[in-house]
Amino acid sequence: MSLPPDLDLALLRSFTVVARAGSISGACVQIGRTQSALSMQMHRLESALGQPLLHRSGSGVRLTTAGEKLLVHAEALLARHDEILADMVGTGLRGSVSFGCPEDYSAAFLPELLRGFCARYPDVELRMVCAPTLELRPLLHRRQIEMALVSLPEAEGGEAIRPADFVWVANAPEPAVLSQPILPLALSAPLTLDYRAACAAMEAVGRRYRVAFASNSLAGLIAIARSGHAISVLTRMAVPPDLHVVTGELPALPRIGIALEYADPRPSLAAQALGQHIKAELPGLKLGAN
Repeated sequence: MSLPPDLDLALLRSFTVVARAGSISGACVQIGRTQSALSMQMHRLESALGQPLLHRSGSGVRLTTAGEKLLVHAEALLARHDEILADMVGTGLRGSVSFGCPEDYSAAFLPELLRGFCARYPDVELRMVCAPTLELRPLLHRRQIEMALVSLPEAEGGEAIRPADFVWVANAPEPAVLSQPILPLALSAPLTLDYRAACAAMEAVGRRYRVAFASNSLAGLIAIARSGHAISVLTRMAVPPDLHVVTGELPALPRIGIALEYADPRPSLAAQALGQHIKAELPGLKLGAN
């Protein structure tokens, strides 16, 4: 009876990237291989295991039941491999981390955080996804990213690494739109924390308003505030120098918390190292005052 072939670690690494990216083409960008070469790798892995791992469609790929099972084993095996290599060869921590972060946090403090981490762990590859918390959590659930900074409501602030404040933002300290009987607002999508906080604050004081503009893009909300056609809601850390925090005539907005969440209760060594770095550095990181 012949023994089954050994699994190729390179194939497993490519498979984990495809699984997280949700498409062969998206994984190609991260791995630096052609689509045909990566597709061939996936077929080789499926042949070695004797079962399909991916459902392929025009919109991308999704894991079969066997693929979901393999992803758990592959991530654990690759993490253990990187740990052994670092310990035996003495080259330091290796591996890769797929990391998600809301756009305002990314702009405010991620460069400083990653500069320190990359200096300490130069052989760890970081793959970034910038998206609202509402979009990051499904990516964590599907294991398309390994970890993410997310926003928590004030009531859940006990898990937070650092607090953040929502503020009203406009092109002037007392913008002309304040005189409108129905105040135009520029907010993110419904169900996001800033949308819910702004609507709740307005309704609590009986102030009439309308959501005149909606954008999940930080750049979009900033552009609308600059135009003077609406008041935006941002985290204080994301307010650019040319915009103003509006305090008069508007109700106070709540404080939220910034927390770190993982896709797996036993993250890889690289993900653990990044998480420890963020938890150590983020609370005391100095940001520009607005």
